[in-house]
Amino acid sequence: MPRHFLMCRPDHFAVEYAINPWMHPEAGSDRDLAVRQWEGLKAVYESLGHQVSLIDPIEGLPDMVFAANGALVVGGRVYGASFAFPQRVPEGPAYLRWFAERGFETLQATHVNEGEGDFLALDDVILAGTGFRTDRAAHHEAQEFLGRPVVSLSLVDPRFYHLDTALFPLDGRNVAYYPGAFSAGSREVLRWLFPDAVLATALDAEVLGLNAVSDGSHVVINSEAGDLQLELKRRGYEVIPVELSELRKAGGGPKCCTLEIRGEN
Repeated sequence: MPRHFLMCRPDHFAVEYAINPWMHPEAGSDRDLAVRQWEGLKAVYESLGHQVSLIDPIEGLPDMVFAANGALVVGGRVYGASFAFPQRVPEGPAYLRWFAERGFETLQATHVNEGEGDFLALDDVILAGTGFRTDRAAHHEAQEFLGRPVVSLSLVDPRFYHLDTALFPLDGRNVAYYPGAFSAGSREVLRWLFPDAVLATALDAEVLGLNAVSDGSHVVINSEAGDLQLELKRRGYEVIPVELSELRKAGGGPKCCTLEIRGEN
């Protein structure tokens, strides 16, 4: 089934501050290269038959390109983001306004959360990360608003500060993940929920190989995640590697750039 994605062109992308372990402002960044790589990702989605809508980038918000952090959309309802760091706080209202102007039912969160950075929706459950950015109270708030069960998972490695850096849904019922990113109890939960999950190696996790997007048949993934690509191919997925090295300087990959719009009227 074709998906509908919201993306934001990185016209103002730069690594100007450090709010995660991937960001090193002193190393510099190349906005033109980031735009070219982002355009390549957008073209991949369109070639697969998916719809891509765009939100206008706002000057002064260099991380707005990471659209996944802007909201969680399930069943046509939009749970808005409330960012942990002041540098990104204005992104939340901008994304929520985009949806409200198009007739979506929206909720401005009262608890800190970073959208699909820490919420990943499957068919019957929403997986929710906590430990670095999203407050556990936001998990309950999202569940009450969206009417879907939410399973909390604790992240313990600061390199994987968002759930979408450590896990991605393969389809509506299975996932791929890196066990080392999670607490012992959360690993047990994942083993119980997903006994046939794809387990990523540390090397693939460290190149943000799990910040991937799957439509159930195709997996769009960072090109450097070699072992994970081989395992996905063995499982029958068509793997589409992309190069997003410039955006990774800010801790982003394919999923970070991609907010899925689910359940439109």
